[in-house]
Amino acid sequence: MKYTLAIDQSTSATKAMLFDANAALVARVSLAHEQFYPRPGWVEHDPVEILENTCKAVSNLLEESKITPSDIVSLALTNQRETVVMWDKSTGKPVYNAIVWQCNRGAAICEEIIAQGKAALVKEKTGLIINPYFSASGVKWIIDNIVGTHDVKTRRATSLPDDNLLIGTIDTWLIWNFTGGAVHATDYTNASRTLLFNIHTLDWDDELLELFSVNRSMLPEVYPCDHIFGTTTLNGLLPEIPIAGVLGDSHGALVGQMCFAPGMGKATYGTGSSLMINIGEEVLEAPEGLVTSVAFSALDKTYYAFEGNIHCTGATIQWLKNNLQFITSAQESEVLATAVEDNGGVYFVPAFAGLGAPWWNNEAKALICGMTGGTTKAHIVRAALESIAYQIKDLMDLVRNAGGTLQELRVDGGPVKNNFLMQFQADMLQAPINRSPIEEASVLGAVLMNSIALKTRHSWDELAQLRKEENRIYPQMDTQKTKSLHQAWIAAVKRTII
Repeated sequence: MKYTLAIDQSTSATKAMLFDANAALVARVSLAHEQFYPRPGWVEHDPVEILENTCKAVSNLLEESKITPSDIVSLALTNQRETVVMWDKSTGKPVYNAIVWQCNRGAAICEEIIAQGKAALVKEKTGLIINPYFSASGVKWIIDNIVGTHDVKTRRATSLPDDNLLIGTIDTWLIWNFTGGAVHATDYTNASRTLLFNIHTLDWDDELLELFSVNRSMLPEVYPCDHIFGTTTLNGLLPEIPIAGVLGDSHGALVGQMCFAPGMGKATYGTGSSLMINIGEEVLEAPEGLVTSVAFSALDKTYYAFEGNIHCTGATIQWLKNNLQFITSAQESEVLATAVEDNGGVYFVPAFAGLGAPWWNNEAKALICGMTGGTTKAHIVRAALESIAYQIKDLMDLVRNAGGTLQELRVDGGPVKNNFLMQFQADMLQAPINRSPIEEASVLGAVLMNSIALKTRHSWDELAQLRKEENRIYPQMDTQKTKSLHQAWIAAVKRTII
């Protein structure tokens, strides 16, 4: 049996997985990496730790699975998007930690560009709004504040010429290192989340580069998702194999959920959440509060998507566990939530990093409101789970208000195992929820793109046949109660903007 090695480099951990020729997951290892919060609202990762963890995860995977390295024939890659790294190509060392998509340090940069009247121009070219969520303001912050100002002993760069600096999202950083510095590349999906990429021309845009003070020489080459990006041995762990099938994690989930036709949509529940609806091969202007991105590109076609991104969903449950010690595991949240009849009037707005779509307010602060003397931790945990469903509903309402429809929402990610959350989500949307039979939909999407790149599969129909199981959850709550609960949620959200 031959296997595809798949890497999922996410916000909280790096996973190494093996898929067989039928695209079935056969083995998995995960290694968490440290989160750095140097100032309130700032979030960083150590890119060297991420690289080392990737190789360590693959080594552990080989040891635990007992699969012979020679049976691994290719590598597929999916990654946290927007998180950006800058490094010195002569030494291979980062000039600073990776600036994570949750980080708000670029807010002032974004506000200044908006004040220049550039918002419409940027949205027309990129499909995005000017916001620190996307990569460009983080890149400009490093250029303005780090390059030429810090000592190399602290692994920060001394003054370097621009032609010695490279920029990339996490996929680019990993590919460059996997190939020994031979390949500096990314795919259309990751590029489309940077605020530097023109989604009409499918190329870096000189006007946008000038706006954010970025030289084109620093940027990677950009290719479709089904490109063969190079070859690697992963520091001698494997025989030389092709790197094929690369795309951002939310886009990977859209492919992994087999949403190949326009109108099909998915929600990924992770640290944050992404709602993505396939809109076809033409760029359309997104409803206010959503953005337009490249959905995926393969088989000589490029598809686009409406997308809304939520900063804190699964992260909210981790906050209850790690910061408040209300629960000892994510699974315990369902037990507590169902121990009470309702939320007791408690609403939890998890604006720990501001609010993402559809509010896009970086100044919003997290809030728990509606508590009384009878409030218990079960009510608060239930309110936290409900907040995830409310935020997805907020995004889907925008799509519906713009004339879109939803036959069903295909969902994936660790939190979809929470039956209370999925039932409440179906109730809020008044539409069926279809749980993926594999929680690793993002990396499955990369594996499917890998099979197209290596020509072991040749069409969307052939890929769609791999989806064997359906697990649907139907709405049970009456629409009047749904409306009442959601109105109270909206009132709570408005109170977070202080």
